[in-house]
Amino acid sequence: MRYEVIREIFNKCSGNQMRDVFVSTVETDDPEGYVRNLLKGKEVVIDKDVLPDGTIEFDVDIAGLKQRFSFTED
Repeated sequence: MRYEVIREIFNKCSGNQMRDVFVSTVETDDPEGYVRNLLKGKEVVIDKDVLPDGTIEFDVDIAGLKQRFSFTED
């Protein structure tokens, strides 16, 4: 399947609510495997959620740094 992927990297500074946002298009049959492969070699905790509109979200914690990957069918 082809997905639009939005990757948000949240800022750890308490006074700064800005985040880095990256948008890309990927082809994969396994969105979770895609995220795990992208972050391989790192110790991660991943929580998956499927939103009512079909978007698949992965909230990722990498040693306290929070990231979110949102996959929407393209």
